[in-house]
Amino acid sequence: MNNENKKKYQDTFIKSLSIDGKKFNEKIKYNEISEWDSIGHMTLMSELEGAFNITIDTDDIVDFSSFNKGFEILEKYGVKF
Repeated sequence: MNNENKKKYQDTFIKSLSIDGKKFNEKIKYNEISEWDSIGHMTLMSELEGAFNITIDTDDIVDFSSFNKGFEILEKYGVKF
């Protein structure tokens, strides 16, 4: 597992959704917390695209439903974890 990319992913997640790092956990899901609403989701997608220098397809943006699902989606774009 590429710990550098995992840390970058987690840090981008926390920063873009303005989540308290102490409250973050890897089981987080879309709309499960108030910070991850539709606006937060688009902010997260944009930040992830910038952090990993990728463009995420619309279908994958819609399918990006949890922190763990994000690993699977980002790997499709060549991000190694």
